[in-house]
Amino acid sequence: MESRFGREWNRLYKQGFLKVPGFFKRAVEPAVAGRYTHRWSVRIVHEAMASTGMPKPQYISTAHVARALGVGVSTIKRWVDEGILPAHKTAGGHRKLLLTDVLRLIREGDFPRLDLGELQFAAEARGGVNPDRLSQRLLTALERGDGPAVRSLIHGAYQSGVAMETLADFVIAPAMNQLGHEWETGRIEVLHEHRGTQLCASALYELKAVLEVQADPDRPLAVGGSPEQDHYILANLSAEMVLLDVGWRVIGLGPHTPILSFRQALTELRPRLLWISFSQTVDPGRFLPEYRELYQEAERAGVAVAIGGRAMIDSLRSVMPYTCYGDGLRHLAAFARSYHHPTRRPRRGRPFRSP
Repeated sequence: MESRFGREWNRLYKQGFLKVPGFFKRAVEPAVAGRYTHRWSVRIVHEAMASTGMPKPQYISTAHVARALGVGVSTIKRWVDEGILPAHKTAGGHRKLLLTDVLRLIREGDFPRLDLGELQFAAEARGGVNPDRLSQRLLTALERGDGPAVRSLIHGAYQSGVAMETLADFVIAPAMNQLGHEWETGRIEVLHEHRGTQLCASALYELKAVLEVQADPDRPLAVGGSPEQDHYILANLSAEMVLLDVGWRVIGLGPHTPILSFRQALTELRPRLLWISFSQTVDPGRFLPEYRELYQEAERAGVAVAIGGRAMIDSLRSVMPYTCYGDGLRHLAAFARSYHHPTRRPRRGRPFRSP
């Protein structure tokens, strides 16, 4: 039988007060069980999330958002009514907007009068979060095997407005590369490198679940993975996160995927975008003929093919057909944004009222 806490959590979630998936509920419940006898509030749940190392959601008033985007409050209300900007009620009954929702809208739209200084957390959004320092702190947490710190750093950076591609390219990738170098030079054992990979992946999977809950159900589909003999996990997971963050639905085929499986995915899943990540070198003599057939099939189906990764050397890329190439996930994000624009563009003006 579901606990009283669980019932109240589900009530708040259905009403839009909470935007976190069910497994967060299971992680939070022990932190608050028995603490209160009255009805659970959003504030109580958020306090519990903080006690477990999960980032507390950051809310902004509609007036602050309107000034930051250079539009009227009535325009913000229209976007709320149209579902472009989800609104949430605080424990005091006030309508607030999540910072992450506002920043996502900023990344997707064009706001000539944008002024991030009006946002309550403008320092972070304008670059107060230094990727180099954040990456060094993440490396330290990975070396110690400190899972809560890894989760807090990654989730907290995203909640503070760091775009997913920035987080992947300039925070996570440098930390993991340095961790791999320390293993190669004998400073740490392979167990420490593997532990760091798993801690990073765990934090990203939790954040991915949140992004999937918040995503537009009408978004286009992207499918991707890594070729055979490429067993690296984080590159594909990071690509999934970036595409989710820019408004796509994703199905990851994972590492070590045969070209035949990519072709089958084109037929069964009918994506608009196919990505292939290269973290390990491939045998060109075996890989290229199969890949060319895959690309021709994708081209006939009107599917864009994006390639990239640290093992994508110039000699291989120069003989591969593709739609988009990038040496970082920021390039994949830029292409994905240009290839698909959100179907519901924000409109200015007062919300329509029937006579």
